[in-house]
Amino acid sequence: MCRPAAPKTASFEKQIVAHGMIDAIGLADASGQRMCIIPDRELAGQVILPQLRMDGPLVGIGMLERGYLGARAAVISWDLKDRTRLFAEVTPAVIAIDPGPEYLRSYRRAELRLGDNLLWYSVGGYNSEGSDPEEMLSVEIASQLYPLAATVTAPVSSARQLVNDLKVVAVAACGGIAVLLVAVGVWLSWRPESEANDEFVAAIRNGEFIPYYQPVMDIETNRLRGCEVLMRWRRPNGMIVSPGQFMAYAENNGHIFDMTRHMMRVSVDEVGELYGENPDLKLSINLFAGHFLDREIVADIKSIFGKSAISFQQIVVEVTERHPLEDMDLARKIIAELQALGVRVALDDVGTGHGGMAYLQKLGVDIIKIDKMFIDTIGSDDNSTTIVDSMVELADNLGMGIIAEGVELEEQIERLLELGVTAAQGYHFAQPMPAEDFIAFAERTEKEADERDRLAAEAAAAERAASKAVA
Repeated sequence: MCRPAAPKTASFEKQIVAHGMIDAIGLADASGQRMCIIPDRELAGQVILPQLRMDGPLVGIGMLERGYLGARAAVISWDLKDRTRLFAEVTPAVIAIDPGPEYLRSYRRAELRLGDNLLWYSVGGYNSEGSDPEEMLSVEIASQLYPLAATVTAPVSSARQLVNDLKVVAVAACGGIAVLLVAVGVWLSWRPESEANDEFVAAIRNGEFIPYYQPVMDIETNRLRGCEVLMRWRRPNGMIVSPGQFMAYAENNGHIFDMTRHMMRVSVDEVGELYGENPDLKLSINLFAGHFLDREIVADIKSIFGKSAISFQQIVVEVTERHPLEDMDLARKIIAELQALGVRVALDDVGTGHGGMAYLQKLGVDIIKIDKMFIDTIGSDDNSTTIVDSMVELADNLGMGIIAEGVELEEQIERLLELGVTAAQGYHFAQPMPAEDFIAFAERTEKEADERDRLAAEAAAAERAASKAVA
């Protein structure tokens, strides 16, 4: 039974009700035995966690004997640093699924293993012993990122009357993938924090986070204006991970500062020569709210770009509306310092986040970027068109530049030009790309623009000559 203070008991009960995946919450001692549990039940001195270690992880995961439909219940613990651990017993139903099509379920066996061959989940009773290997199909799907592997085994004869051999392989593989996807979702939620953090730190140290460059175009002249530097995680196996899968973690755990410095340094190495030869190009660097809590970002930009081929006047830093700035006065001072160097400041995701007009009024930004959500419906939704029109008018009145994000269609470009927007980025022009591809894109775009200008000049000269001849 559990006898913590009444507010804590109520809080525990509230969590159990709010999260259907949690069966019970309680406290465990250093030896791993339950000290108390809610809902109340007999403790019986059962050890559910390993012995507490001083160097142990803050968050841990283990398995209980209790099961459901072939899956074992999990226990997740949090070290409270007072020789006790808060734990939650998670229902096995969160991982128990029955994968594969109906006609295979009576014959196949599916297994999910964690770490060093620890069986987490199994379903189906098919046994391959005594079977002809040629009549047995086994498909294993392993995660490239996490210690999870799913295996589906079935006799080929179970589906021969319904599908051909190739389809048997396909449906078995789909079943394995279904199990694995569920497991990866659970693993991401449960993996020990210290382990995840160690992996992240190692990835930063090994230079796995790399810049990709998305061109920003002048949609009047079709010339390159510059690019936005976007972060990607290139794993050792070559897999590219998008920022949506790691950026929140990087920001919440303070890794974003080292990662941003690394992006700037690598950008100088990769595209510095291109920018040195083309002083009108702009390089946009993404910052987040934490960068505006002290002056370190100013020192970083001075140190990294001060003696590089990329001048301060070519740099644009982007601050997003999606996360609130905690100290607006300090943020304004930092922005003013950057602008004094020649750096321009853009407000990203305008109209989608916390700041709104207050950011435009107080921060003194130089550029506003229209979010993709408004561009997507600019030709079909009057409200989006009105909003964009208002942003353009506001930018003109405040003497700011304006860039449209997420442009994918020619019709969007035509509408933006009608509204007075002349700069844009998006998949219509190019996806984010590695440095060598961006440099090639820049050179190709410049040659094409020069050729258009040459042909236009020749046509104009011919027209003038024809006019003189008539006169």
